[in-house]
Amino acid sequence: MSRRLLTFPCEGDTLVGTLDGPPEGGGGATGLLIVTGGNEIRAGAHRGMAELAARLAADGTPVFRYDRRGVGDSSGINSGFRGARDDLLAAAATFRAVAPQVTRLIGFGNCDGATSLAWWGREAGCDALVLANPWAVEPTDALPPPAAVRAHYAAQLRDPAAWVRILRRGLSLPKLVRGLRSIAASPRDDGVTGRTIASIAQWGADATIVLARGDGTAIAYADAARRAGISPRTVTVDTGSHSFARPADAAALEAAIRQVLSAP
Repeated sequence: MSRRLLTFPCEGDTLVGTLDGPPEGGGGATGLLIVTGGNEIRAGAHRGMAELAARLAADGTPVFRYDRRGVGDSSGINSGFRGARDDLLAAAATFRAVAPQVTRLIGFGNCDGATSLAWWGREAGCDALVLANPWAVEPTDALPPPAAVRAHYAAQLRDPAAWVRILRRGLSLPKLVRGLRSIAASPRDDGVTGRTIASIAQWGADATIVLARGDGTAIAYADAARRAGISPRTVTVDTGSHSFARPADAAALEAAIRQVLSAP
């Protein structure tokens, strides 16, 4: 196996990418394009993306990762995931150019990397997607997404010990009820939620969702999908780790990706 460092242009800037796979010209016909979330570099959180790429490449799957503009080794201004369309398209085109044997392209992303793929993956030529904890909400402040807050309080109020703590601390039950009512209200949709859910729905059977059960972003997505009435194929991993950091979490995520890679 080999790992090649590549540079390629994007709107006047230079992006840096990494191709894992057999020697040049080798490898399977199905390739994986990884899109990192947030401002993470292409290695991903805890080097998770780099390690995943190495394991898949060892089995003959070419894997391409890249830093979008203004992140990691790439030049330019970081405009966030909303401005990452051209980066994604440039990365996909470069992947196909350096691995011409790839005829089936699978996109994988976590958080807003998943959202980028949901929005622009078809333009990039992706045939199917694996979307982990898609970003489908825009909080108005530093608090977790409302759906995650609601889930937390619901779990607390089902716990008898939580009621004992409330009574011992002399908390006002009326105030608690008012607070719960406020977070139970429908979340504000600034366009990200609706666009993300609609984009995922358009992928139909070509999208697989992977959710970390206890992660706030995953909870927010699941709530938005339920409200919209969509139910794509979903794999739920019993973890609170957004980046699937524990070995068992990473193995479950990898298994979901491999299943899509091996599909006819």
